[in-house]
Amino acid sequence: MAAPAPLRDCQAWKDAGLPLSTTSNEACKLFDATLTQYVKWTNDKNLGGIESCLSKLKAADPTFALGHAISNGLVLIGTGSSVRLDRELDLAVKTMVEVSQTQPLTQRERLHVSAVETFAKGNFSRACELWEQILCDHPTDMLALKFSHDAYFYLGYQEQMRDSVARIYPFWTPSIPLSSYVKGIYSFGLMETNFYDKAEKLAKEALSINPTDAWSVHTIAHIHEMKAEIKDGLEFMQHSETHWKDCDMLACHNYWHWALYLIEKGEYEAALTIYDNHVLPSLKDSGAMLDVVDSCSMLYRLQMEGVSVGERWQNILPVTQKHSRDHILLFNDAHFLMASLGARDPQTTQELLTTLQDASEAPGENHQHLLARDVGLPLCQALVEAENGNPDRVLELLLPIRYRIVQIGGSKAQEPSDGT
Repeated sequence: MAAPAPLRDCQAWKDAGLPLSTTSNEACKLFDATLTQYVKWTNDKNLGGIESCLSKLKAADPTFALGHAISNGLVLIGTGSSVRLDRELDLAVKTMVEVSQTQPLTQRERLHVSAVETFAKGNFSRACELWEQILCDHPTDMLALKFSHDAYFYLGYQEQMRDSVARIYPFWTPSIPLSSYVKGIYSFGLMETNFYDKAEKLAKEALSINPTDAWSVHTIAHIHEMKAEIKDGLEFMQHSETHWKDCDMLACHNYWHWALYLIEKGEYEAALTIYDNHVLPSLKDSGAMLDVVDSCSMLYRLQMEGVSVGERWQNILPVTQKHSRDHILLFNDAHFLMASLGARDPQTTQELLTTLQDASEAPGENHQHLLARDVGLPLCQALVEAENGNPDRVLELLLPIRYRIVQIGGSKAQEPSDGT
């Protein structure tokens, strides 16, 4: 396993061609610690966890523009809060912009601030264009790479997700911190565009350097799923579990993939055991959107197989209920709806549908709201009709949008057309 690189101070960032506009070495190191944990999908106890690092980062230099950008960007990219409904986040984004305007910054830093501000407005594609501008001149800017990668995922832009990394991949030499993780990021885009052999090769290269690279594990889990290699997938997850189970931001999702294999084998009780032992506890601990959609998706798939999930929807509803008016991602909305339908909560169901309709009527530059009328609302209504036992109406709603569902984002294994 590769030894962890020392956290970079002001001079180290400058030497890397990525100077940071702060005189605080502590702020630079905390920025690096936060970025490292984001890339590794892990709140690392040795580094203090992301939340603690960000708190210390702000204290070390309250006017550090890129510190504000990574802090706000991580909240926004988590898709659990929006500036539309969260006043604290709205103020934080405005403060970031104001701070950036009161000091001389590099063009790269200004683009970062603009990209986060643009993403906050829901204009994901424009935010990606700004991050790509950064990568053209600074191909080893990991923050731009990761933020754009995640945003492309939300947009369902699979080719862009692949090509964005392909362009910068040759610049990531082994001596650059976090370089092995770029292999895993690239492999995911390759997998989503059906280059399974090349994706698997890169993911395995990444794992040979860092076996704890949970995102590369995730890519291989996808490959086995896409190729219907159920036995190989189960063996891989079992043999690698000790390496990724402590990656707290992704372990739940990897367990979800493990459960998919079991569902496909018809081993429903084993799948429910994974849900009860790993997926639900992670949801309760984190409330993270990825854990939310994993929980909803898994129960919904099991119900489609005719499996009784008992009262499990009641455990999810208190989490999803709080987000029924968010409308940050249509992908999330569809999963929140599964929960309110499963828990038989017509009031929350109606609130979600009504407020989504409202958002679609005044979308502004928000990409998801622009897509809501033609794709999001028919998809959500189809879920309601399915619950009401109207399969003919479900078909009428889904048939015209079946090739557009990819636009709500998510992976091929997650897309509603594949059973979520």
